[in-house]
Amino acid sequence: MADSESIEEVAVIGNTDITPTEAENNIVNTMVERGTSLLKKMEISVAEAEKRTGKNTVNMQETYTVYLIETRPAESVSEGGTPATPDTLWRRYSEFELLRTYLLVTYPYIIVPPLPEKRAEFVWHKLSADNLDPDFVERRRVGLENFLLRVASHPVLSNDKIFFLFLTEVKMPSGAMIISITNMFVFLFKNPDKRFTDLKQYSDELNTVISQLLRARAKVADRLYGVYKVHGNYGRVFSEWSAIEKEMGDGLQSAGHHMDTYAASIDDILEEEEHYADQLKEYFFYTDAVRAVCRKHELIQYELELAAQDLAYKKQQKEELVTGTVRVFSLKGMTSKLFGQESQEQRENQQEFVQTAWEDIERFKEQKNKDLHEALISYAIMQISMCKKGIQVWSNAKECFNKM
Repeated sequence: MADSESIEEVAVIGNTDITPTEAENNIVNTMVERGTSLLKKMEISVAEAEKRTGKNTVNMQETYTVYLIETRPAESVSEGGTPATPDTLWRRYSEFELLRTYLLVTYPYIIVPPLPEKRAEFVWHKLSADNLDPDFVERRRVGLENFLLRVASHPVLSNDKIFFLFLTEVKMPSGAMIISITNMFVFLFKNPDKRFTDLKQYSDELNTVISQLLRARAKVADRLYGVYKVHGNYGRVFSEWSAIEKEMGDGLQSAGHHMDTYAASIDDILEEEEHYADQLKEYFFYTDAVRAVCRKHELIQYELELAAQDLAYKKQQKEELVTGTVRVFSLKGMTSKLFGQESQEQRENQQEFVQTAWEDIERFKEQKNKDLHEALISYAIMQISMCKKGIQVWSNAKECFNKM
């Protein structure tokens, strides 16, 4: 027995008659061949960000950020030669959101890569949370490029026609829109799939753990910033003290210089830390994509069990007709009329969904383990290096004091 909330979304971009299969097959450009990664055919980057001012849909003035997408054929870059001039177009963050929602709905069995955060979360207090802050915009630019590269390297998503048009056409197909319908369900399963139940629980736990880790990191960053600034105070005091000392003046001034240098390095250190935090945030948002696949499976399972119930009721009806016993009213019969579908077709749909979804889940697990392992190891190495620099600063200061 499992309780959950299912969200069904319908996304339509361009031609509303395009089916997922047609979106994969009706690709004319040779750069988007089925069964190949788009990155083998095309170089993709989000080169820069630009702040602009304009009017929104309600005719009010607003300031927003656009991102420059550059693409060029991979074979145009000869060894030692000059790369061809890239094709460029500008996209807003909201257009990236539209694309991702389309992918989520078109490929419900795939863990679609997440977008970077729209507004800064889990930040230490000295870091601006303004979504127009240059540092935040730069981090989001990197995140958007990473999103495009992850989609372009996916064996299925990379062959999507709409994704290719997003990269190459300045104007998206007319009629682009998103329709979201939210349905609340409480699923009572007779035979829940333990793999998906465990996966949903794991994604919930992973979301909680990464959230706690990011909050802890923000608190540590605040304390670390304070420690480094205390060294800046040491530097100022030593420098002022050196001005009134004759014999110890040079030693105090040198020690103060080491303290000032150490204090000034904190900004670069925390900026580098933010890079690793963004890698963790990506998988924090990935958990929502995993849960979306689990919700879709629950909905299919729910429909399958309704169909099985419908089939059982029809068999009962047949037996009643044979024996001459006919019920006036049946709740199962009413449910059958409302929800009944062909059980065999539903069963085949579920089996196909489970197979394709689990293949992508296994691919995601391998990618997750590799990415998080590299990120955490790199973060640990950075922390060790930072501690060594602190020890070196005080060793240098000790030498200065010994020379007095």
